[in-house]
Amino acid sequence: MNAWERGPGDGPRHGTVAGLLLAAGGGRRLGGRPKALLEHRGRPLVENAARVLRAAGCRPVHVVLGASADEAAGRADLSGSTVVRNPEWARGMGSSLRAGLASLAGTGARAVLVLLVDQPGIGVEAVSRVLGAYRSPSSLASASYGGKRGHPVLFGADHWAGIAASATGDRGARAYLEAHEDAITLVECSDVAEAYDIDTPDDLSHLD
Repeated sequence: MNAWERGPGDGPRHGTVAGLLLAAGGGRRLGGRPKALLEHRGRPLVENAARVLRAAGCRPVHVVLGASADEAAGRADLSGSTVVRNPEWARGMGSSLRAGLASLAGTGARAVLVLLVDQPGIGVEAVSRVLGAYRSPSSLASASYGGKRGHPVLFGADHWAGIAASATGDRGARAYLEAHEDAITLVECSDVAEAYDIDTPDDLSHLD
């Protein structure tokens, strides 16, 4: 049974948990190559990651673009997703997280699952597991790898205002999660995903 088809108390139904893909970075350590445009399996990373969120059952799916946003939106097939442009992307991930959360106002989503564009080793299986940890708008959940917290993360709507208020620079939701560590449900995903980042030229070896 898929996570978004489970009954009451056993995880979200379709339309309850939105997907939010943060894909605005300019790839400073990659020589200014926007991560959204890096190719993996013949398609831009942003397209692959948005497809993972949709395939796992997140609805709606919002994609935050920043660096080379027009090029990314033109090259990638983001049909079925809502593109959110963040003009302040250079200020760091926090600004993209705030823009993404703001874009979900009025959608009816009770939680959001956040995925980063530069982690192509995280696929549908891991996203589905974390999605299944949703219980209520007060839920907080995170994938873990060998017991260490990582992505994707799930934020119930009750937490959005606090997360937006604390999201600065490149820390994203880190400060908020550290302050609420005891409330986080950890979902082990090391058997179905690899949580490497594409940050430096050496990391490009992960792409094919």
